[in-house]
Amino acid sequence: MASAVAGDVSAGAPGSRPVPNRRRGPSNLVWALPPVAVLALVFLYPLALVVQQSVSPDEGGTSLAPYGDVFASASFRSALTTTVWLAVGSTVGCLVLGFVLALVIAFVPFPGGRAVARFIDVFLSFPSFLITLALLFIYGTVGMANGVWTDVTGAADGPFHFLTTPWGVLLAEITYFTPFVMRPLLAAFSQLDTAQLEVASSLGAKPARIVRQVILPEALPALAAGGSLVLVMCLNEFGIVLFTGAKGVTTLPMLVYGKAILESDYPAACVVAVVNIAISVGLYSLYRMVSRRVGA
Repeated sequence: MASAVAGDVSAGAPGSRPVPNRRRGPSNLVWALPPVAVLALVFLYPLALVVQQSVSPDEGGTSLAPYGDVFASASFRSALTTTVWLAVGSTVGCLVLGFVLALVIAFVPFPGGRAVARFIDVFLSFPSFLITLALLFIYGTVGMANGVWTDVTGAADGPFHFLTTPWGVLLAEITYFTPFVMRPLLAAFSQLDTAQLEVASSLGAKPARIVRQVILPEALPALAAGGSLVLVMCLNEFGIVLFTGAKGVTTLPMLVYGKAILESDYPAACVVAVVNIAISVGLYSLYRMVSRRVGA
């Protein structure tokens, strides 16, 4: 009895904090329903329609036959191989180029360094086809580079025709997606303790060793975040491949476009789309697992 009274007294004592009521009332569910409904209507419902169409052959009924037909086709295997190697090659190129450029901007003082860093933020808002058009003006068949070559040499045609090949797509993707790696790197470098760099330099460490042993370990989470983001976006990139005019380059998004728009084969298009989504979600899950381990 005494302990009960003491508990009541302590609960009402000045300065004591009341225990919050953690019960979730009906109002919480009411507030949660609108965003869930919007998410289901805008994303989940169209995705469910794509999955349903992928198992609905033209003959009617429900069957996995469209998957078997698509997986057995040489066009799908070629598109999958092209998509993977372009995405991996672009990601590696973006990581290397982005790391070098971020190092220069962050640690090499030069006039206009802050303006360049801010321009990177603006560059992220540019559409991908804009960069592709710029490359076409420079390296296209009638671009500036070929024009200068024909004016100087008198040749009828210039030597630059790589933009409509897989290498041109690779160059365009590296050019466009490199800032997506630089942005998290610059943020990570801004948090780096410069005293570590000064101590390493005073001990006689050369710049390459400082980068390898001091800067690179601190940049690994940012590299993992930026690289995984670029990898997922390159797997789903459509505009760059389309605007380069690389007719011999067929990626999974281009295959979806061809099956749906040009051939009106909607079950096959939905099968390719489901595969593309599965790869993207799998890579994102892998990214989340790796980022937790490296502390991103």
